[in-house]
Amino acid sequence: MQSRRTNPERAEATRAALLDAARALFIEKGYAETSTPEIVDAAKVTRGALYHHFDDKRDLFRAVLEREARAVAAEIEASTSSMLPPRDALLKGSMAYLDAMSVPGRTRLLLVDGPAVLGAGDIAAIDEAHAARTLREGLEAALGSPKPDFSLPAMTALLSAAFDRAALAIEAGSDPAAFRSAVIGFIERIVSPTRG
Repeated sequence: MQSRRTNPERAEATRAALLDAARALFIEKGYAETSTPEIVDAAKVTRGALYHHFDDKRDLFRAVLEREARAVAAEIEASTSSMLPPRDALLKGSMAYLDAMSVPGRTRLLLVDGPAVLGAGDIAAIDEAHAARTLREGLEAALGSPKPDFSLPAMTALLSAAFDRAALAIEAGSDPAAFRSAVIGFIERIVSPTRG
């Protein structure tokens, strides 16, 4: 006999259906060209269900991006065992970021449409809570003591921007191996083997 879903389970299933449908449409058509009636139709829910879970289309878009950013951070964290030396973990995490960003549509959502729709400040906050946080933690561990003679927040921002540019270039058809090699070379010059 099938068990009935509880109200929280039904609510979570509705929310997930809306996020999945919105993600697919935002990737296919872009944010501006996607309408809320299309989203609810694709999710097979009512318009009321959409507005029960989200304030508006922008709020739904933000939730899609936050879910994508969490997935990226989870992939980075899964690739970096605490048993690894910090420098190796930083290198593995960097490659995991590029792998995570190769999920179809993710680069467009997080690096192109996200800043255009939400603005640089909101995207920076989402990134800081997820991928940039993992990068900062990895750099802190790999650089260790004594503290480097440069600003760690500034280096995190610069590396994060470099990784984003690599993801955009790969998405546009550039050779992934060339960018992976360049990212590894960049990190190897910042964090010497004796530090990490």
